[in-house]
Amino acid sequence: MTSEEVDQLLAEGDKAPVPNLHFLERFLSVPAHRRMERSIQRRLQMARFRDGASLESFNWEFNKATIERLPFEELATGDFVRRQDNVVFVGKSGVGKSHLIQSVGRSCCSLGYRVRYTTSAALLEDLMAASGDKTLPHRVRYYGRFDLLIIDEFGFDKLERREYPESSSLLYKVIDSRNGKRSTALVTNVDFKHWTDYLGDPPLAMAMLDRVVDGAIIHRFDGKSYRAHRAEQKEKNGNGHARSDEKKTKR
Repeated sequence: MTSEEVDQLLAEGDKAPVPNLHFLERFLSVPAHRRMERSIQRRLQMARFRDGASLESFNWEFNKATIERLPFEELATGDFVRRQDNVVFVGKSGVGKSHLIQSVGRSCCSLGYRVRYTTSAALLEDLMAASGDKTLPHRVRYYGRFDLLIIDEFGFDKLERREYPESSSLLYKVIDSRNGKRSTALVTNVDFKHWTDYLGDPPLAMAMLDRVVDGAIIHRFDGKSYRAHRAEQKEKNGNGHARSDEKKTKR
């Protein structure tokens, strides 16, 4: 606590005298609050979220007929992490899955949980590099230590099985290392019935489903695409500017 903060507390005490015990609590709460804020910031940095998404910044009106707020507020309490439950967001692209899972992750960081956010592609790239330099066990342990591991964009890109035939099994190693010990959140646009085709290995796909989906909290997403809507708005605005320029030219 700085000398200025001590002086401020003493001045406030002179203006409105409080019992010594209450004054001591206030005196100790300032550095405690500062330590807590620093700890939260460290966890947020460690999580490596892509952006500052929050439940408050999500547009709940855009798809209000298909996406309700309450289930995601419940996830933001972090109870599923305490229970070591998995979470799966499945549905078409552009409806806000990534925004909401990062919002939940940020809330969990604030609650004291260790969180790591990554995309499926980035995770596989890291694991394949580790496999090449013989540090794979270390990286698997690294991803296994977080209270919540968020794997976004599973299915966003086709796994490069020709170039990296072991990619599916590498992903499975991380999933299996966390099974029953930590919570894993998977965000995907690939419906469960298509996992076999996506992973290219039926037994492995069934094992992945068993470890990720069985008993998980599953949210299916439907509705209008934000990206498509923004593209339409941009096109309309662009056409509007173009028509305005045409009128100026004609004049």
